[in-house]
Amino acid sequence: MPSPSTVAKWDVFEHTIVAEIPGNPYLEVSFWGVFALDNRTIRVPGFYDGNGSFKVRFSPDQTGHWTLTTQSDTAVLNGQTASFTATEARPGVHGPVHVRNTFHFGHADGTPFFPFTTTCYVWTHQPIELQEQTLASLAECEAFNKLRMCVLPKHYPYNTNEPLHDVFEVKADGNYDPDKPNFEAFRHFEAQIAQLAEMGIEADVIIFHPYDRWDHCMWTQEQDYRYLKYLVARIAAYRNVWWSLANEYDFMLDVKPMERWDRFFSIIEENDPYGHPKSIHQGDPNQMYNHRRPWVDHVSIQHYDTLRTAEWRRDYGKPMVNDEMHYEGNIIQNWGNITAEALVHRFWMTVTKGGYAGHGETYSHPEDILWWAKGGKLHGQSPDRIAFLRKLMEEDVKNGLTPFEELSTIRSWRSMGAARDGDVTFLYFGEHRPVIWSLGLPQEDGNWEVDVIDTWNMTITPAKRVPAPIPVVTRHGGTTQGGKANAAFGIELPGKPFLVVRVRPGKAP
Repeated sequence: MPSPSTVAKWDVFEHTIVAEIPGNPYLEVSFWGVFALDNRTIRVPGFYDGNGSFKVRFSPDQTGHWTLTTQSDTAVLNGQTASFTATEARPGVHGPVHVRNTFHFGHADGTPFFPFTTTCYVWTHQPIELQEQTLASLAECEAFNKLRMCVLPKHYPYNTNEPLHDVFEVKADGNYDPDKPNFEAFRHFEAQIAQLAEMGIEADVIIFHPYDRWDHCMWTQEQDYRYLKYLVARIAAYRNVWWSLANEYDFMLDVKPMERWDRFFSIIEENDPYGHPKSIHQGDPNQMYNHRRPWVDHVSIQHYDTLRTAEWRRDYGKPMVNDEMHYEGNIIQNWGNITAEALVHRFWMTVTKGGYAGHGETYSHPEDILWWAKGGKLHGQSPDRIAFLRKLMEEDVKNGLTPFEELSTIRSWRSMGAARDGDVTFLYFGEHRPVIWSLGLPQEDGNWEVDVIDTWNMTITPAKRVPAPIPVVTRHGGTTQGGKANAAFGIELPGKPFLVVRVRPGKAP
């Protein structure tokens, strides 16, 4: 198959070599592609795709004329050449995501990226019709731009069906043969990643997990490393990939010790030339991986107490992503039966504490088709409210929100959420229900637009200004001298929970 002559920036160039090589090429053959643009070279790993087909993939980050030369100890794979021209990126394509402004994310072209994540662990292992329904649900819902998804199938409550494709060949004892990938399964998995990319959705790829009836948790160190290198070689060229080393890695420490997890991070760094975001997710809050290590790009955490987000952000000095805060649903497990109101509250609290949050949905279903596991249809009330929050963020926030804990010493903000980006401030009252609130803005200053946002009913109402109560808390965290009411104005609030006050430059009502 001839290689394409042109590829748009941040799309995928693929070069294929067909060669009959005896033995098991997955175990015994390695080769690389060296891509060059002028004096710049990038070396990427190739991979075997079955039936004598060897491939190397590359995502150009610059326009121009690129050349490829292959390298291998296997003669037929060594010294092959190809070339292509990288054109400008297609409309709407902004490139891979990286850490931006210390605590936040952005695309390669500088476009900010605020992750709004949902979890569908094994959606790519379901029947094709259900997978198509999942994609349709994501396309219809405007809440989510990132999806957590497993490479390997799961064996867990509500997850007992056979996968669409076994990821490795199955031995007589029912276990996977780690030396024999099922290439069809990998092709399908990467095709779904590509579909998500076209929808503008990042794929948070979960590489290992403990919910296993195929014995993949028991692979040797060498087998784990080989699988990881192979996966990176296959999918790193897709611009929307994120690396999650594991879901609940700490439940596997007895069979995959800590030094192995450290090495997993190194393998990704050695084989992914694009620097896709890397993290790792824990089950027990007391078994968190040391996210301070330099090879971890962002903190992926599982914790219900979203009030601690600013604390974690301070402690780790990296973007905070709370991927599991419990799920909207009604199943018997306590992590899967919180209300939509509770989940929306946790989203707002996380965001106004300077972090990012993850959604999941676990409503009982007669066929065990729960969104959190298999995708399908969304049944809950939280996605629309999360979409509302996402729209506000993308309209008002340019650099990322900084929580008041980093801007103020006022203790009251520890039980509420407040954050600022430039001249835009969000004050989230959570369960608190004030009927009046002070703003540290002069009464005569008409250059501020103040709105009251109802996070559940998704309404935005201009605030009614009233004389400020005493003492006055300023926008900068202090108090006016003497607490004089005429130094600033207050606003009326309806005395109900889950409200936000937004202050931004503009014409006062």
